[in-house]
Amino acid sequence: MSSEGATAQLLAAVGDNNTSSAARAIKAGANLEARDDRARTPLVVATKANHVKLARLLLESGADPNARDKIQDSAFLYAGAEGLDEILKLTLEHGADVRSTNRYGGTALIPASEHGHVETVRILLAAGVPVNHVDNLSWTALHEAIVLGNGSRDHVTVVRLLLEAGADPSIPGKQGVLPRDLAARRGYREIVKEIDRAS
Repeated sequence: MSSEGATAQLLAAVGDNNTSSAARAIKAGANLEARDDRARTPLVVATKANHVKLARLLLESGADPNARDKIQDSAFLYAGAEGLDEILKLTLEHGADVRSTNRYGGTALIPASEHGHVETVRILLAAGVPVNHVDNLSWTALHEAIVLGNGSRDHVTVVRLLLEAGADPSIPGKQGVLPRDLAARRGYREIVKEIDRAS
């Protein structure tokens, strides 16, 4: 099989979630960094479908966890944002850039915090993702956990984890508003308490 044929087989196998076919294609010399019409590598496709076995195979075969598609998603950034913890851990084991940023200029920690993905936030903090990174919207992970969260128990836990990891509640967001004020305006009393305890 030619390398072009192997690459075509790999792309088809990833689309079909066929790990054995993907493995054969890789063995035949498929290009692990080939792109589809949305500039997605096989790993990005597998990640966005949460196909863990395929993602593991691709990463163990040398796929780049930092390769980005047209909308600037990498396997690492997408798995972090969406709480796909198995794939996230695999990308970290295979050299994910914890300082990389998405199309909004935010780290993986920022959308993970927004979505209230508690375990994902733990993983990202342990991996060393910068806790006080400010995105293009002038928000940190702490801001987004409040502004785009809903004050749920998971969001309260995320805020606590961020603060314990060194999140700075004195960093202002848009229009210079502090995280505590954002939480107070929304009636998120438990989040206000967490910020007051940390201050």
